[in-house]
Amino acid sequence: MKKTLLPLLLAALILAHGTASGWGFFGHRTITQIAVYELPATMQGFYFRHMAEIVRLSTAPDERRNDDPTEAPKHYIDMDHYSESNPFAKMPRQYDEAVAKFSADTLKKYGTVPWVILEMKNSLTEAFRQRDTMNIVKYSAELSHYVGDSFVPLHTTINYDGQLTDQKGLHSLWESQLPEKYINDYNLTAENARYIKDPQAAIWTTLQSSYGFLGETFDRASKIEKVMKPDVRFTFSHRYGKTTRRYSDAFAAEYEKEVGGMVDNRIKEATTMVSSLWLTAWQDAGKPDLGGMMTPNKPTKEEKEKLNTEFLAWKKNTLAQDQLLLAQQKVKKVEAVDEIKSAKDMTEPAAEAEDSPAPAAPAPAATTKPTAPLDKLKVKTKTKAGSEKTKQKAGSLEW
Repeated sequence: MKKTLLPLLLAALILAHGTASGWGFFGHRTITQIAVYELPATMQGFYFRHMAEIVRLSTAPDERRNDDPTEAPKHYIDMDHYSESNPFAKMPRQYDEAVAKFSADTLKKYGTVPWVILEMKNSLTEAFRQRDTMNIVKYSAELSHYVGDSFVPLHTTINYDGQLTDQKGLHSLWESQLPEKYINDYNLTAENARYIKDPQAAIWTTLQSSYGFLGETFDRASKIEKVMKPDVRFTFSHRYGKTTRRYSDAFAAEYEKEVGGMVDNRIKEATTMVSSLWLTAWQDAGKPDLGGMMTPNKPTKEEKEKLNTEFLAWKKNTLAQDQLLLAQQKVKKVEAVDEIKSAKDMTEPAAEAEDSPAPAAPAPAATTKPTAPLDKLKVKTKTKAGSEKTKQKAGSLEW
């Protein structure tokens, strides 16, 4: 009985942690789309041709978590489990060394996102070497997802949803509610992609930066909680026969004033890291000709015009205002949610269920030309691998 119960309890803990997804669908898709605009001209044409599919697939890791019991730990790493005092000094960077020190089961329980990012980067590099268009698209999307997760402070702590500090629901508020509601106020312009000599070091630096934001993430919420009554702080939703509690729009508005700059910053930094790792994988694979993997290998007039419109809007920081983000495309609701705008005169339910993932975004609006289907697998060619740092002009509209 004990032998059976222990694995079940471990699985339950992992599943509970896994219900808190990074950035929500909106954030992941926004980060992925913007990363395309930061690429150099030698890559941008290919990525723009397949952008709709890459953006759509960027949420696939979250979509499969309910069916794949091994998926959840790939999205986070609870650094404070290992030590509350400088845990990064105690955690080996190499996976094998970390396993030797803490055990594979411990790493799986408390998260493996840094090593998953490296795995996805290496898989993307191999896809470039093989000139495998379908896998380039797939691994570009999934690499974007896990990188995005590493920029969320709440993906670095055991208290991932504020559940240990009576702030349950903070995860969704920080990474979904705020960006979805205030995206028009964020500055989505960012630096161009750059070659990363040491991806492992860059990933751990990112996680340490995210971990450093935890204090502000919790403290700023506590500051508001001291002056805002519970019946104003929360709202309740009824779905599938269950009642869930989340922070109200009133609380979100005050929290945005306190941490909105932090959320904006993490989105910006994530886009640059995503595009830079795409560029790094491509260079490490020997800089294969991406134009030769496209059919047709030259952009159509409509594609040029569309890229030009979106690129200029990105430079002017009007993508969101102009409704050019794929994540902004609306979908028909499957089920209407009966939401009570105020928690006044209503007691909190005894058991709360996590919100289900947002529905997948549809293809771009009907006014734009559909994205060309994925190209066929190309013949493998031998090229001399080059990983030297090169300077390339990003954002050129000439493919």
